[in-house]
Amino acid sequence: MTRSHTDWQAAAAALTLDGRPVIGGARVAASSGATIANCNPATGAVISQIHECGDTEVDAAVAAARAAFDSGAWSRAGAGFRRERLLELARLIEARADEFALHDTLDMGKPIRESATVDAPGSAALYRFYGEAIEKTEDLIPVTPPGSTALVTREALGVIGVIVPWNYPLEIATWKLAPALAAGNSVVVKPPVEASHSTLLLAELALEAGIPAGVVNVVTGRGSVVGRALGLHPDIDMIAFTGSTAVAKQLQEYAGQSNMKRLALEAGGKSSNLIFADCDDLALAAEKAAFGSFYNQGEVCSANSRVFVERAVYDEFLELYAAAARAYAPGDPLDPASGIGSLVSEAKADEVWATIEAARRDGTIVAGGTRPEIGGSRAFIEPTIVADVPADHELHTREVFGPVAVVTPFDTEAEVIARANETPYGLAASLWTGSLARAHRVSQQLVAGTVSVNTVDALGFTTPFGGFKQSGFGRDLSVHALDNYTDYKTTWMQWG
Repeated sequence: MTRSHTDWQAAAAALTLDGRPVIGGARVAASSGATIANCNPATGAVISQIHECGDTEVDAAVAAARAAFDSGAWSRAGAGFRRERLLELARLIEARADEFALHDTLDMGKPIRESATVDAPGSAALYRFYGEAIEKTEDLIPVTPPGSTALVTREALGVIGVIVPWNYPLEIATWKLAPALAAGNSVVVKPPVEASHSTLLLAELALEAGIPAGVVNVVTGRGSVVGRALGLHPDIDMIAFTGSTAVAKQLQEYAGQSNMKRLALEAGGKSSNLIFADCDDLALAAEKAAFGSFYNQGEVCSANSRVFVERAVYDEFLELYAAAARAYAPGDPLDPASGIGSLVSEAKADEVWATIEAARRDGTIVAGGTRPEIGGSRAFIEPTIVADVPADHELHTREVFGPVAVVTPFDTEAEVIARANETPYGLAASLWTGSLARAHRVSQQLVAGTVSVNTVDALGFTTPFGGFKQSGFGRDLSVHALDNYTDYKTTWMQWG
């Protein structure tokens, strides 16, 4: 049954939120006794208290994860056992999908329509994907000289630290946890302080699914404290991170200062969308461009926030793009009819609004450019399209992480490829053309981990996702994500 706005409001009012961490299979209180007030950004109301953990809790969680790993209850369990536990976890997530959706929507303001129909079911499906993949990976017996046999086996790394951003709290936690657990590792997760509840619920359901205590631990608190402690901890074998480039660089420093722990870092992005005049369907390109720019309030690392349009179709596209942006009008996140929800906080909305005001001075606001107050909150920004700004303007270079896009005309293929690559990032790009030759030629030259042709921001469980340059390294999704959490061991047996 499809829930109405009133239904979701009633469900939200009945929800109980527990901000205590999960360590060694149990909810515990932070030893400091300190908590952080967690607000619903769409209303400004305090909805929970997140326990402010520190080194004590990180040490306890890492010790629990190490003990669980060393016991072999998960790490040396048969592939069939781990498969069944992850499939059961997927089933439990599906059974409580609405609860997960409410957690993320209340915490960070995303539309309930998306958290309920995309994020929660998609996360369940990804646990199922990696559960099924466990028994389909293969070890190797390479060629060796006569009288010897070498076995090359894929081994779990041990204890994995996972640091999750607030824009997709459940989904990106799943991108890391599912392959890490499938490989046999134990994990310590630092959820975003703004949106911790879905990860905490996930840890409880992991226990219910039969994953041994200590395999999944969640330590709440500030990144400057908990994230730093994970990065410097000598008994963390690897960190999986999604977030800003600045924090990714800090984690590289922490790894060097501690035990040279491995890293998989998915950092910032400033993705481009190239619209060529030979595009077969300009209206569809404009519709998809609006999706790529404004979905999830533009709080997407791979958001196509730089749109380049060939001059011959520039005016027509701009009109279509501005019209398509109206489908993303902000509204109450609990209303399934809202185009987008609120930004994660009023403070974040202040930052985005300052960027819009600068663009108003330096260029032309083609669409949007307003900041409505909804439900007493000023965390809402209307999707905004900016044109006529200089090539060195911050809208071309800085990741805004809000519903703001800049559109620019171009004249030649070489010109637009150069402009698209004029960024320190290399996460994603899109291009629209009716020419197969151009699709191959341009996509080959774009420096991006994913190039979407005649669509935007394409991804799937079977294809790797990640970036080049300062967008980081390592890949989420697909069987290639298992490479982040395993390494190869050679066992050479000599008998002759």
